[in-house]
Amino acid sequence: MKGPDVIISSEAGIGHISLNRPNALHALTLGMCRDMIVALQNWETDPAITEITIDHSEGRGFCAGGDIRQLYEALKVGDESVLQFFRTEYQLNHLLFTYRKPTTCVMDGIVMGGGAGIAMPCRKRIATAATQFAMPETSIGLIPDVGGSRFLSRLPGRVGEWLALTGARLNGPQCVDLGLADTYVSKVSSAYMQSSIPRGDIDWLFAGDSLEDIIARLRSESSDFAKEQLNLVSKNSPMSCKVALRLLREGRKLDDFADNLRMEFRVVARLLQHSDILEGIRAYIIEKDNAPYWKPSNSNEVSEAEIDAIFAPLPPTEEWTPLDGR
Repeated sequence: MKGPDVIISSEAGIGHISLNRPNALHALTLGMCRDMIVALQNWETDPAITEITIDHSEGRGFCAGGDIRQLYEALKVGDESVLQFFRTEYQLNHLLFTYRKPTTCVMDGIVMGGGAGIAMPCRKRIATAATQFAMPETSIGLIPDVGGSRFLSRLPGRVGEWLALTGARLNGPQCVDLGLADTYVSKVSSAYMQSSIPRGDIDWLFAGDSLEDIIARLRSESSDFAKEQLNLVSKNSPMSCKVALRLLREGRKLDDFADNLRMEFRVVARLLQHSDILEGIRAYIIEKDNAPYWKPSNSNEVSEAEIDAIFAPLPPTEEWTPLDGR
Protein backbone atom coordinates (compact mmCIF):
# COMPACT_ATOMS: atom_id res chain seq x y z
CA MET A 1 0.00 0.00 0.00
CA LYS A 2 1.35 3.40 -1.00
CA GLY A 3 2.14 5.71 1.90
CA PRO A 4 1.85 9.50 2.06
CA ASP A 5 4.04 11.56 -0.27
CA VAL A 6 5.34 13.47 2.76
CA ILE A 7 5.83 11.79 6.12
CA ILE A 8 5.16 14.27 8.94
CA SER A 9 6.18 13.34 12.48
CA SER A 10 7.66 14.77 15.66
CA GLU A 11 9.66 13.36 18.55
CA ALA A 12 11.68 14.80 21.43
CA GLY A 13 10.97 18.37 20.37
CA ILE A 14 12.00 17.87 16.72
CA GLY A 15 9.56 18.24 13.87
CA HIS A 16 10.47 15.84 11.08
CA ILE A 17 9.51 16.18 7.39
CA SER A 18 10.52 13.29 5.15
CA LEU A 19 9.84 13.39 1.40
CA ASN A 20 8.38 10.06 0.35
CA ARG A 21 8.15 9.57 -3.42
CA PRO A 22 11.22 7.37 -4.00
CA ASN A 23 10.09 6.15 -7.42
CA ALA A 24 10.00 9.80 -8.59
CA LEU A 25 13.21 10.87 -6.83
CA HIS A 26 10.89 12.60 -4.33
CA ALA A 27 9.81 15.14 -6.96
CA LEU A 28 7.47 17.74 -5.52
CA THR A 29 3.75 18.02 -6.14
CA LEU A 30 1.32 20.75 -5.15
CA GLY A 31 -0.07 18.52 -2.42
CA MET A 32 3.39 17.91 -0.96
CA CYS A 33 4.11 21.63 -0.81
CA ARG A 34 0.79 22.26 0.91
CA ASP A 35 1.37 19.47 3.45
CA MET A 36 4.80 20.86 4.34
CA ILE A 37 3.44 24.37 4.74
CA VAL A 38 0.72 23.21 7.13
CA ALA A 39 3.19 21.20 9.23
CA LEU A 40 5.68 24.05 9.41
CA GLN A 41 3.02 26.59 10.35
CA ASN A 42 1.70 24.34 13.11
CA TRP A 43 5.17 23.67 14.52
CA GLU A 44 6.21 27.30 14.43
CA THR A 45 3.65 28.16 17.12
CA ASP A 46 3.99 24.90 19.05
CA PRO A 47 6.20 25.43 22.13
CA ALA A 48 6.89 21.68 22.28
CA ILE A 49 8.75 21.84 18.95
CA THR A 50 12.18 23.48 19.09
CA GLU A 51 13.68 22.62 15.70
CA ILE A 52 12.87 21.10 12.31
CA THR A 53 14.64 18.45 10.22
CA ILE A 54 13.92 17.81 6.53
CA ASP A 55 15.15 14.73 4.65
CA HIS A 56 13.89 11.93 2.38
CA SER A 57 12.63 8.45 3.19
CA GLU A 58 14.68 6.23 0.87
CA GLY A 59 16.21 6.03 -2.58
CA ARG A 60 18.90 8.03 -4.33
CA GLY A 61 17.33 11.45 -4.38
CA PHE A 62 16.65 14.02 -1.71
CA CYS A 63 14.47 15.83 -4.22
CA ALA A 64 14.83 16.08 -7.99
CA GLY A 65 12.66 19.20 -8.14
CA GLY A 66 9.06 19.68 -9.18
CA ASP A 67 7.26 16.80 -10.87
CA ILE A 68 8.12 17.65 -14.48
CA ARG A 69 5.93 14.94 -15.97
CA GLN A 70 2.88 16.30 -14.17
CA LEU A 71 3.80 19.79 -15.34
CA TYR A 72 4.11 18.56 -18.93
CA GLU A 73 0.68 16.92 -18.93
CA ALA A 74 -0.91 20.00 -17.39
CA LEU A 75 0.68 22.35 -19.90
CA LYS A 76 -0.35 20.17 -22.84
CA VAL A 77 -4.04 20.54 -21.98
CA GLY A 78 -3.75 24.21 -21.08
CA ASP A 79 -4.45 23.70 -17.39
CA GLU A 80 -4.52 27.26 -16.07
CA SER A 81 -3.97 26.07 -12.51
CA VAL A 82 -0.38 25.03 -13.28
CA LEU A 83 0.89 28.33 -11.88
CA GLN A 84 -0.62 27.43 -8.51
CA PHE A 85 2.14 24.87 -8.01
CA PHE A 86 4.83 27.51 -8.45
CA ARG A 87 2.92 30.00 -6.32
CA THR A 88 2.63 27.50 -3.46
CA GLU A 89 6.16 26.16 -3.87
CA TYR A 90 7.57 29.69 -3.57
CA GLN A 91 5.48 30.27 -0.45
CA LEU A 92 7.08 27.16 1.03
CA ASN A 93 10.54 28.44 0.08
CA HIS A 94 9.82 31.81 1.69
CA LEU A 95 8.34 30.21 4.81
CA LEU A 96 11.55 28.22 5.30
CA PHE A 97 13.71 31.30 4.69
CA THR A 98 11.83 33.34 7.31
CA TYR A 99 11.18 30.46 9.74
CA ARG A 100 11.47 31.38 13.40
CA LYS A 101 12.92 28.07 14.58
CA PRO A 102 16.14 26.29 13.54
CA THR A 103 15.80 24.20 10.39
CA THR A 104 18.17 21.51 9.12
CA CYS A 105 18.08 19.89 5.69
CA VAL A 106 19.96 16.66 4.93
CA MET A 107 20.98 17.03 1.27
CA ASP A 108 21.49 13.32 0.72
CA GLY A 109 21.35 12.27 -2.93
CA ILE A 110 20.07 14.33 -5.86
CA VAL A 111 19.27 17.95 -4.94
CA MET A 112 17.95 19.71 -8.01
CA GLY A 113 15.56 22.56 -8.75
CA GLY A 114 12.79 22.46 -6.19
CA GLY A 115 14.98 20.32 -3.94
CA ALA A 116 17.46 23.16 -3.77
CA GLY A 117 14.52 25.48 -3.08
CA ILE A 118 13.81 23.51 0.09
CA ALA A 119 17.43 23.05 1.16
CA MET A 120 18.91 26.50 0.57
CA PRO A 121 16.56 28.48 2.88
CA CYS A 122 17.27 26.15 5.82
CA ARG A 123 19.65 27.44 8.48
CA LYS A 124 21.79 24.29 8.38
CA ARG A 125 22.42 22.22 5.28
CA ILE A 126 24.21 18.88 5.50
CA ALA A 127 25.85 17.36 2.41
CA THR A 128 26.79 13.69 2.10
CA ALA A 129 28.82 11.41 -0.15
CA ALA A 130 25.71 10.96 -2.28
CA THR A 131 24.95 14.67 -2.77
CA GLN A 132 24.53 15.81 -6.36
CA PHE A 133 23.47 19.45 -6.51
CA ALA A 134 22.34 21.08 -9.76
CA MET A 135 20.01 23.69 -11.21
CA PRO A 136 19.34 22.30 -14.72
CA GLU A 137 16.21 24.29 -15.59
CA THR A 138 17.58 25.99 -18.71
CA SER A 139 17.65 22.53 -20.35
CA ILE A 140 13.84 22.44 -20.28
CA GLY A 141 13.08 26.05 -21.14
CA LEU A 142 12.82 27.40 -17.60
CA ILE A 143 15.15 29.28 -15.25
CA PRO A 144 16.88 28.45 -11.93
CA ASP A 145 14.00 29.61 -9.75
CA VAL A 146 12.91 28.68 -6.17
CA GLY A 147 15.27 31.39 -4.93
CA GLY A 148 18.06 30.71 -7.41
CA SER A 149 18.19 34.40 -8.26
CA ARG A 150 19.39 34.90 -4.68
CA PHE A 151 21.60 31.94 -3.77
CA LEU A 152 23.20 31.44 -7.19
CA SER A 153 23.84 35.14 -7.68
CA ARG A 154 25.73 35.31 -4.38
CA LEU A 155 28.13 32.46 -5.12
CA PRO A 156 31.78 33.49 -5.60
CA GLY A 157 32.92 34.79 -8.97
CA ARG A 158 30.91 33.48 -11.90
CA VAL A 159 30.03 30.12 -10.40
CA GLY A 160 26.34 31.04 -10.37
CA GLU A 161 26.35 31.80 -14.08
CA TRP A 162 28.18 28.55 -14.77
CA LEU A 163 25.65 26.48 -12.84
CA ALA A 164 22.68 28.27 -14.38
CA LEU A 165 23.84 27.98 -17.99
CA THR A 166 25.25 24.44 -17.92
CA GLY A 167 23.29 22.58 -15.24
CA ALA A 168 26.63 21.31 -13.91
CA ARG A 169 26.49 19.00 -10.90
CA LEU A 170 28.32 19.57 -7.63
CA ASN A 171 29.26 16.91 -5.11
CA GLY A 172 29.10 17.25 -1.33
CA PRO A 173 32.55 18.76 -0.65
CA GLN A 174 32.08 21.20 -3.54
CA CYS A 175 28.78 22.34 -2.04
CA VAL A 176 30.52 23.00 1.29
CA ASP A 177 33.38 24.81 -0.43
CA LEU A 178 30.94 27.15 -2.18
CA GLY A 179 28.72 27.71 0.85
CA LEU A 180 25.76 25.79 -0.57
CA ALA A 181 26.10 23.38 2.36
CA ASP A 182 27.34 24.07 5.87
CA THR A 183 28.86 20.72 6.73
CA TYR A 184 29.72 17.38 5.20
CA VAL A 185 29.25 13.89 6.64
CA SER A 186 30.45 10.44 5.41
CA LYS A 187 33.73 8.73 4.89
CA VAL A 188 34.90 8.93 1.31
CA SER A 189 38.10 8.57 -0.66
CA SER A 190 40.72 11.30 -0.56
CA ALA A 191 40.33 11.75 -4.31
CA TYR A 192 36.66 12.61 -3.84
CA MET A 193 37.41 15.00 -1.01
CA GLN A 194 40.04 16.77 -3.10
CA SER A 195 37.82 17.18 -6.13
CA SER A 196 37.39 20.84 -6.88
CA ILE A 197 35.91 23.03 -9.55
CA PRO A 198 38.23 25.12 -11.75
CA ARG A 199 37.26 28.48 -10.33
CA GLY A 200 39.76 30.44 -12.37
CA ASP A 201 38.55 28.98 -15.65
CA ILE A 202 34.91 29.48 -14.71
CA ASP A 203 35.41 33.11 -13.67
CA TRP A 204 37.11 33.84 -17.00
CA LEU A 205 34.88 31.84 -19.32
CA PHE A 206 31.58 33.01 -17.81
CA ALA A 207 32.54 36.64 -17.23
CA GLY A 208 30.85 38.00 -20.34
CA ASP A 209 28.05 40.54 -19.98
CA SER A 210 25.85 38.62 -22.42
CA LEU A 211 25.24 35.03 -23.46
CA GLU A 212 26.89 35.82 -26.78
CA ASP A 213 30.02 37.05 -24.98
CA ILE A 214 30.18 33.89 -22.89
CA ILE A 215 29.73 31.64 -25.92
CA ALA A 216 32.47 33.56 -27.74
CA ARG A 217 34.85 33.03 -24.81
CA LEU A 218 34.04 29.34 -24.66
CA ARG A 219 34.69 29.01 -28.39
CA SER A 220 37.97 30.88 -28.13
CA GLU A 221 39.46 28.41 -25.65
CA SER A 222 40.85 25.03 -26.71
CA SER A 223 40.83 23.35 -23.29
CA ASP A 224 38.73 20.25 -22.73
CA PHE A 225 36.90 22.06 -19.94
CA ALA A 226 35.91 24.94 -22.22
CA LYS A 227 34.75 22.54 -24.94
CA GLU A 228 32.66 20.60 -22.43
CA GLN A 229 31.01 23.77 -21.11
CA LEU A 230 30.27 25.00 -24.64
CA ASN A 231 28.60 21.71 -25.41
CA LEU A 232 26.46 21.96 -22.28
CA VAL A 233 25.39 25.56 -22.90
CA SER A 234 24.65 24.86 -26.56
CA LYS A 235 22.15 22.12 -25.64
CA ASN A 236 20.00 24.44 -23.58
CA SER A 237 17.26 26.89 -24.54
CA PRO A 238 18.81 30.15 -25.81
CA MET A 239 15.82 32.07 -24.49
CA SER A 240 16.10 30.50 -21.04
CA CYS A 241 19.86 31.04 -20.89
CA LYS A 242 19.52 34.73 -21.69
CA VAL A 243 16.72 35.10 -19.15
CA ALA A 244 18.77 33.23 -16.53
CA LEU A 245 21.68 35.64 -16.93
CA ARG A 246 19.35 38.61 -16.44
CA LEU A 247 17.79 36.83 -13.45
CA LEU A 248 21.13 36.53 -11.65
CA ARG A 249 22.12 40.08 -12.49
CA GLU A 250 18.85 41.46 -11.12
CA GLY A 251 18.86 39.04 -8.20
CA ARG A 252 22.14 40.43 -6.86
CA LYS A 253 20.46 43.79 -6.33
CA LEU A 254 17.60 42.50 -4.17
CA ASP A 255 17.79 42.42 -0.37
CA ASP A 256 14.35 40.97 0.43
CA PHE A 257 13.99 37.29 -0.48
CA ALA A 258 10.32 37.90 -1.25
CA ASP A 259 11.40 40.24 -4.04
CA ASN A 260 13.56 37.49 -5.55
CA LEU A 261 10.63 35.10 -5.57
CA ARG A 262 8.25 37.73 -6.93
CA MET A 263 10.62 38.36 -9.83
CA GLU A 264 11.04 34.66 -10.49
CA PHE A 265 7.29 34.09 -10.48
CA ARG A 266 6.84 36.77 -13.15
CA VAL A 267 9.48 35.13 -15.29
CA VAL A 268 8.11 31.61 -14.86
CA ALA A 269 4.57 32.81 -15.63
CA ARG A 270 5.81 34.11 -18.99
CA LEU A 271 8.07 31.15 -19.82
CA LEU A 272 5.26 28.68 -19.18
CA GLN A 273 3.53 30.28 -22.16
CA HIS A 274 6.58 29.79 -24.39
CA SER A 275 6.99 26.72 -26.59
CA ASP A 276 10.47 25.92 -25.28
CA ILE A 277 9.25 24.40 -22.02
CA LEU A 278 7.11 21.72 -23.65
CA GLU A 279 9.84 21.06 -26.19
CA GLY A 280 12.56 20.79 -23.55
CA ILE A 281 10.56 18.40 -21.36
CA ARG A 282 9.65 16.34 -24.41
CA ALA A 283 13.24 16.07 -25.59
CA TYR A 284 14.97 15.39 -22.29
CA ILE A 285 12.31 13.85 -20.02
CA ILE A 286 9.49 12.28 -22.06
CA GLU A 287 10.84 11.01 -25.38
CA LYS A 288 14.50 11.41 -24.39
CA ASP A 289 15.75 11.96 -27.93
CA ASN A 290 17.94 14.79 -26.57
CA ALA A 291 17.17 16.84 -29.65
CA PRO A 292 15.01 19.82 -28.69
CA TYR A 293 13.90 22.30 -31.34
CA TRP A 294 14.27 25.64 -29.60
CA LYS A 295 12.44 28.76 -30.78
CA PRO A 296 14.46 30.75 -31.47
CA SER A 297 17.40 28.43 -31.99
CA ASN A 298 20.00 31.21 -31.83
CA SER A 299 20.51 33.57 -28.89
CA ASN A 300 21.07 36.49 -31.25
CA GLU A 301 17.40 36.27 -32.19
CA VAL A 302 16.28 36.93 -28.60
CA SER A 303 15.91 40.69 -28.21
CA GLU A 304 16.32 42.74 -25.05
CA ALA A 305 12.76 43.93 -25.52
CA GLU A 306 11.55 40.32 -25.27
CA ILE A 307 13.58 39.84 -22.08
CA ASP A 308 12.18 43.08 -20.66
CA ALA A 309 8.64 41.84 -21.29
CA ILE A 310 9.35 38.57 -19.47
CA PHE A 311 10.48 40.48 -16.38
CA ALA A 312 7.66 43.03 -16.44
CA PRO A 313 5.21 43.12 -13.51
CA LEU A 314 2.10 40.97 -13.69
CA PRO A 315 -1.39 42.41 -13.12
CA PRO A 316 -1.68 43.17 -9.37
CA THR A 317 -4.06 40.29 -8.70
CA GLU A 318 -1.69 37.81 -10.36
CA GLU A 319 1.54 38.77 -8.59
CA TRP A 320 3.15 36.32 -6.19
CA THR A 321 2.80 37.13 -2.49
CA PRO A 322 4.16 35.42 0.65
CA LEU A 323 1.89 33.66 3.09
CA ASP A 324 -0.07 35.93 5.43
CA GLY A 325 2.06 37.19 8.28
CA ARG A 326 5.40 36.60 6.56
